[in-house]
Amino acid sequence: MLRVLPSVCPLDCPDTCAVNITVKGDQVLKLDGADHPITRKFACVKMARFPEKQHHPDRLTVPLKRVGRKGEGKFVPVSWDEALEGIAAELKLRITRFGEQSILPFSYAGTMGLIERDFPLAFFRGLGAAELDWTICAATGGAAWEFNYGPNKLSTAPEDVEHSGLIVLWGFNPLRSNSHLVPILKAARKRGARIVHIDPFRNETSKFADTHLQVSVGTDAALALCMGREILSRERQDNEYLDAYATGLDAYQAACQEWTIERTADYCGLSIDEVRCLADALCASQNSFIKVGYGLSRNEGGGNAVRAITLLPALLGSWKHKGGGGALSTSGGFYLNTNRYSGEHLLRPNRRHVNQNQLGSELVGSEPGKSATSALIVFNSNPAAIAPASGLVRQGLEREDLFTVVIEHFQTDTADYADYLLPATTFVEHPDLYTAYGHYYLQWAEPIVPRMGDCRPNSWIFKQLAARMQLDDPVFSMTTEELAAELLDSDHPHVRDITFDGLRKERSIRLHLPEDFRPYADGSNFPDRKIRFSPAPSQLEFEERPSENYPLRLISPPGPYIVNTSLGNLESLIKAAGGEPQVVVHPEDAAQAGIEDGQRIQISSQSGSILRRAIVSTDAKCGVVVALGQWWPKLAPDKKSLNELTTERLTDLGGGSTFGNVTVRIEGA
Repeated sequence: MLRVLPSVCPLDCPDTCAVNITVKGDQVLKLDGADHPITRKFACVKMARFPEKQHHPDRLTVPLKRVGRKGEGKFVPVSWDEALEGIAAELKLRITRFGEQSILPFSYAGTMGLIERDFPLAFFRGLGAAELDWTICAATGGAAWEFNYGPNKLSTAPEDVEHSGLIVLWGFNPLRSNSHLVPILKAARKRGARIVHIDPFRNETSKFADTHLQVSVGTDAALALCMGREILSRERQDNEYLDAYATGLDAYQAACQEWTIERTADYCGLSIDEVRCLADALCASQNSFIKVGYGLSRNEGGGNAVRAITLLPALLGSWKHKGGGGALSTSGGFYLNTNRYSGEHLLRPNRRHVNQNQLGSELVGSEPGKSATSALIVFNSNPAAIAPASGLVRQGLEREDLFTVVIEHFQTDTADYADYLLPATTFVEHPDLYTAYGHYYLQWAEPIVPRMGDCRPNSWIFKQLAARMQLDDPVFSMTTEELAAELLDSDHPHVRDITFDGLRKERSIRLHLPEDFRPYADGSNFPDRKIRFSPAPSQLEFEERPSENYPLRLISPPGPYIVNTSLGNLESLIKAAGGEPQVVVHPEDAAQAGIEDGQRIQISSQSGSILRRAIVSTDAKCGVVVALGQWWPKLAPDKKSLNELTTERLTDLGGGSTFGNVTVRIEGA
């Protein structure tokens, strides 16, 4: 008998969709978007393939123990008791020999469910392990936003974007990475809004927009400062708003002055008319809306770029007007009671911090045998593929003296290096609570099919380990439902009257925002309500610049079908994406390198080289190589990660990754 049951998509995506799962017995047959104000009854092309993942023949279903060399990927099945006892014994041994801070977790957003994502951190905090700083994706953009506007990032509600007069999508491709915003953009256009897309890569959103500005990589701060100069010189700033809620305008105005339209056009690789028309549009629209993507923040000047862009709504006073303002993340609106669920109350002073962008150096150490990490436990992530400088990461994972545990759905590249490989449940097999960073709805999901084989949730695994490590804090005996209820036990007006029982019944409840919610209409989240224009953002000159040996920039936006490694082994998505990883190369760059469309090429940086298939197209800006999505290394023709080319260099703010920083050369393979 067919049943259609509600759930929530766990992917790291602004949409956090409400979904309907069609099941027959224990079989997941179909995933559809639910009738929800944001999801609007459709699922993205990726999650529509989820049933293929749920019942994939390669799904891990029993605990495994390594029997081959590190990286060889040879395992034998063991019981949960044997695996957990073995892991606990190794951790105790390493704590005795090297100290508790030699234990390092590595995780990120493999699931966005709060319990299965964050509760495991309580285990490591209870042990006194090293702290992993989550910096690989959103740290720089978040630091830049909060530099301007204070803690707890807020955005114009997506539903209100329909009322915007001008929509600027800056370094952001919603048709692939925020697809449920697109109906709202279409509704805004019907009301008369103009849509501008700013991106070095001409993608689906560029073709959807009314105007595409194919800006040079890493020049976004210059373009934003030029817009500031034009707004001020034309006296289109909102002086009343700025007098009440801004500080540091003199320094900001001075920083803008050098960026004339002519200089900016030359620097950003745009025409003078393109730059002037953008300034005209911003100055003419009272309720402009600027949505900035995280991708443009992943370079040496990314923090300054996000700061410069996101100050424009404040300069114009567009936060005051319905549909106006901007967006990076809505995550600061949820104000949950987070004191215990991830073990914040267990944090000990003077913990060693590890930036996850520098995992390779951490594992290899400054001298052979001198790494501070003796044990690595990986969950909700695949660092052999996604961490910068993957050659260095792989070298660290190969250490025979490094004890490694991986919790996964499949035997990924990282899993090949595990001493114990533990099978995790998928989102349809466990309950969880979901916030969002692209809208303001809280959601709850129940398990809808039995766990496959011996799979277990992250939370169960770490409670079992906590017991074996003699961690007796009450948090380790709380159920998922109890943890969720405590998270919702908050006095903040946004969530004060939302109870766990009510959310469990309704499944989705919008935060109790003011009826006419206009974030920052009354200033920033700093105690003085002032938006910080000073120190003024600037256009930084990168240390890593194109050269004779490496004349091209490499960027890696989401691909149409392969975004990251979460669904990276599904045959239908691999086929739709062309069967292997691809890069887009401008015809002039291809001609200079003697490369033809469809040819496999070698891409080299100062760090390494990889093989990829080339698509020759003006969709890439001249001087830029566009790698489409992050593939599993073992599914690439040379078994190498895209991050073979990247480095551990950090951004200017937040210690973020510099994936958009790399200079490369290309040649026929």
